[in-house]
Parts: sequence; structure tokens; C-alpha cells
Amino acid sequence: MFLEYRVEPTASTHDFNRANQMLRAFGYGMVDVAVIGAGQTKYGNHPSGLKGMWAEAAERAFASVDQNFEPRHVDEAFIGSVAFGGGQLGNTAALLTEHSGLEGIPVRRVENACASSGFALRDAWMAIKSGQADVVVAGGIEKMNDLSAERRRFWLGVSGDTEWERLAGLTFPGTYALMARRHFHEYDSTHDDLVNISVKNHMHGFENEMAHIRKQVSFEKAQSGFMVADPLTLYDCCPTSDGASAVILAADHVVRQFTDDPVWLRSSGAGSDYLALHDRPSITQVKATQQASSAAYKAAGITAADVDLAEVHDCFTIAELLATEDLGFAERGQGGVFAREQRGVRNQGDVCINPSGGLKSKGHPLGATGTGQAVEVFKQLRGSVEDARQVRDAEIGITHNVGGSGATCAVHVFGRDRS
Repeated sequence: MFLEYRVEPTASTHDFNRANQMLRAFGYGMVDVAVIGAGQTKYGNHPSGLKGMWAEAAERAFASVDQNFEPRHVDEAFIGSVAFGGGQLGNTAALLTEHSGLEGIPVRRVENACASSGFALRDAWMAIKSGQADVVVAGGIEKMNDLSAERRRFWLGVSGDTEWERLAGLTFPGTYALMARRHFHEYDSTHDDLVNISVKNHMHGFENEMAHIRKQVSFEKAQSGFMVADPLTLYDCCPTSDGASAVILAADHVVRQFTDDPVWLRSSGAGSDYLALHDRPSITQVKATQQASSAAYKAAGITAADVDLAEVHDCFTIAELLATEDLGFAERGQGGVFAREQRGVRNQGDVCINPSGGLKSKGHPLGATGTGQAVEVFKQLRGSVEDARQVRDAEIGITHNVGGSGATCAVHVFGRDRS
């Protein structure tokens, strides 16, 4: 039997979903994807190497599945990693999966700078969405603290334009410092707005047992921190962290074999932009974030106003300020006001920004960050985080994972409801 159901290009998301449901009824249409388990290591100075960290994160993810789960159920795996320091550049994924009972399945390493595991998550989602796999692991890993400070600074800069920016002496903090200064110049924002972001994220991360830096910071202390790259101080910069994270995705037709309480990964959006700042029309907005969030919101049938919590890529406080604008939580140029008015504070503002503490407090093991954000959203939506930092009545959460200074970005929408 041949079934034709035509949806015009101007059709609404409701029309598309209705068409998809009809196709599914006849055995056609795309698959819905759910998160059935997630786990991570504690971020910070981890005593284990790559193998040990991955095994720990994978084991915690497997153990978090409610019932009947074994590694043999996994069809494929995607692992994000920058291979910081040059260690295990080749066949990273194959090495790691053999240490978590996943040997023999198709695996690959995904590299997209700091957005590596955000794109690994996207690849895993697409593998199930297309019908090529039923159960897929997406994860990320980075070992950063076994290098000297000088070598760490070098590797932190490889995600920028190495021919022009790096050879001209521009550092990674310097890149974001330029973005901050330009925002201060164009809009009514100040360093104190960035201080509010730092204080908030340290407050959120204080109760997070997996966070790298678990301490609250006063406004006065964050305001007067050691200068790193004017105007950014120590308290505007995320720490250098070791860590690993893993998320288990499943197709709708197998979800109930493993859990009665899934979190649905409703959409995935991605975007890119010029790598070097000097090639961008504006350095006070990240076009890749705008592209990724617009695509993700549209596919999920939501707007920014529907989001209850967001894990935002705050490698520097200015990155969070820009993200609140680019993700649609604040109007253009109003990110400073958003921070000043405490609108991202848990259970207080419009939307909770970085309930985990964000990269600023939780930490930033480059390749592990994207799926680490997904671990947090999964647990928040299931109500399984520490009571003190639970976002009340959360139904929709997003992750926002940026590569470098904004050349790549992946945004994912998660929901308690399937659509």
C-alpha cells in the first residue's frame, strides 16, 4: 500500500506532528527519542586517566536506567573529545568503549572544540531518529590537568584561528575579553553584570556534589578578582577540569523496556559561524547560537518563553550574558539587565540558567561538557538532583554547547512530555 500525506512548506509544527503521527500509524515516519539514563564523573582534578574516567561515567549512566539494561543493548556510540594535550588522538572512542562493555559496536570520536559532545549527542539523536539504531550512547571526556600550565594555555587556544588569532598572541580569555569590552561599548552593560553571573553560578554549584568548585562567592570578592584579561578577572573564567559524561538514548518503541519515566529529547539544532572574531559582522552576538536555538525551538514547537531551565555554555561570564540574548531569554543588548535583575536565579527568575553551576562552578572538561549538560537536564526534569538545587515544576529544559568563541553550537530541547 502506498500512503501519501503532503504537508505544504508553510505548514505549522502541529501540522507536521499530525502528519508524522499518521505516517507512524502506517509504519512510516521518524522515530521519537528519549533519554533513559545519564551519568558523569565528578569534575575537577580526577585521579584516573581516560579509561578510568570513561568507565566510571558509563557505569553510572548504565546504573541510572530503571530496569533491564545491559551494555549489550547499545547499538552505537559517539564520544566527544578534543584529545587535550595530544593524548590518544586516534581511535579514542574504540579505546574507551572497550572499557565499558561496549566493544564490538560502531563507535567514533566527535571533535568540535568545546562543543564536541554536544555534537556527539546530536549524532546519537540523528542515528535513532533516522531509524538506524534503537539504543545509542553519547558521551564526552577530557583529561586536562596532567599538563603544565604553559601546555594547558597552548591547548586552550587551538579552538581559535591558529593562523591569525593565535600567532598574533590572542589568548582564549583575551578573545572573550574583546567580546565583553565591545558589549560594554555598544550597550548598557558593565563588569558588575558579569559579577552577578559569577555569583549566581557559584551559588547554584555550591550544592552540586559533582561540581569542580563548590564554594559560594560574594559579590565584592568576585568584583575584585585577579585580572586575567581586562575586563575579565579570575571569577569570570571557568576552571580547567578533568571529567567524563555519558547519556543513553533510546527509540520510542523500546523505551518502555527500560523505564516508565523517560525524558524526551524533543529536538536538536546546530549552527556555525566564522572562526576568527575579525571575520564576524558583530562580536556581541553569536550567530551559531541563534541558528541552533531557532532550529531547535521550531522543531520542538516551543519558544524561549516555554523553557524552565537552561544549561548554558558559560566558559566565561560574558559568554552567558551573550547566550541569554542569543537564546531569546533577553532582548538584544539586555543581557546585562537580565543578570542585574537576577532573572536567571533558580526558582526566582524567568528561567533558571545553569542550575548545575555551569562551566564556571561545575567545571569545563572540554569534550565532556555537552553531554554533561544533558546529564543535568535529565536529572532536573526527573526530580533526582539534590533537593536544595531542584528547579521546581520544570517541564522543559535546554542545553547550549558552544565550540571555541562561537564558531559552532549545538542546542537540544528536552521535555517531560513527548511533544
